[in-house]
Amino acid sequence: MAVDRIVVVGAGLAGVRTAEELRRAGFEGELVLVGDEEHLPYDRPPLSKDVLRGDRDDTTLRPQEFFEEQKIDLRLGSPAASVDTAAQTLTFADGTELSYDELVIATGLRPRRIPGLKELAGVHVLRSMDDSRALRGEVVSGARALVVGAGFIGCEVAASLRAKGVEVVLVEPQETPLASVLGTEVGSLVARLHTDEGVDVRAGVGLTELRGDERVTSAVLGDGSEIDVDLVVLGIGSIPVTEWLDGSGIELDNGVVCDEVGRASAPHVWAVGDVASWQLPEGGRKRIEHWTNAGEQATVLVKALVSGDVGVASAVPYFWSDQYEIKIQGLGAVRGDDTVHVVRDDGRKFLAFYERDGRLVGVVGGGMPAQVMKNRMKIAAGAPIEELLATMA
Repeated sequence: MAVDRIVVVGAGLAGVRTAEELRRAGFEGELVLVGDEEHLPYDRPPLSKDVLRGDRDDTTLRPQEFFEEQKIDLRLGSPAASVDTAAQTLTFADGTELSYDELVIATGLRPRRIPGLKELAGVHVLRSMDDSRALRGEVVSGARALVVGAGFIGCEVAASLRAKGVEVVLVEPQETPLASVLGTEVGSLVARLHTDEGVDVRAGVGLTELRGDERVTSAVLGDGSEIDVDLVVLGIGSIPVTEWLDGSGIELDNGVVCDEVGRASAPHVWAVGDVASWQLPEGGRKRIEHWTNAGEQATVLVKALVSGDVGVASAVPYFWSDQYEIKIQGLGAVRGDDTVHVVRDDGRKFLAFYERDGRLVGVVGGGMPAQVMKNRMKIAAGAPIEELLATMA
């Protein structure tokens, strides 16, 4: 079947990169990029940093002219409601329909909520540009904020709020910030960074109740303590936006289940980015919520879709997080249960090696970019950890 129309649902980074790669690969047919927000496609990582601090207000990925020049039919404010994979037809929230020859799902994530919490003004999540601007509008020096969840988003928000003179309590049910992602050893170093900046870090405790009439005034934590707050930010993770695919026959399991090039279970359907659970070369399946992964997956997917070439995304993932003046960078598919060796620590900056089965699987550093990046090939080769540790002694 000739491919005359490709529809990409989701106008975030993964969707835009896919559209760009399709044109770069020579696809000349109709290309539709659909987004549920009214904004031009924009970059999300600055939302918890530059945008929240007020240092930047525009993170647009490409101007309107780019989409016109590339003949990409950009349809904004159009949430997808369902898909009929047999008829190869999309239905949108306003009832309109659109047929496709190939469909790429790039709908990303939405923030988790805590069930049972009282709905009050002053309580925020952070995923969209509108979320960031709404939170920024309530940030004043001397305000009291509770940040719930010390993952990357929670830690970045805490750092940005402190930069604006806000008093911050950061709570995390796990033993340390980022424990499930980077392990407790590195998590403790991140906790130290925030404590040194005046954040009240409370690990091993969560949020149980919000109090107030129309606006939040206090929060009750899992240890029974109650703290006065002016605003609350919930950063307890995100879930894939896949509810519109229910009943479509597309296999879902914590995201859209895909093979190693992004092909979903239904014919002519693909998925890319945060919403996509790709088959890994080493076995198993995983969603990877890193900025660089979106572009790498888009390249692999488009090659398979356009020419049938089968490649693989980068074997050494890269991620980063800016907190205060420290850029935390990581290489490799690190896990919270890896054996962690902290090989450099000057009280603020640090470098850690991640070991699995006696081999180097990742490196994470805070404020040590050169030391992190020079280990890419060693991670790819699975270098013996003992040899590396000997060189650091």
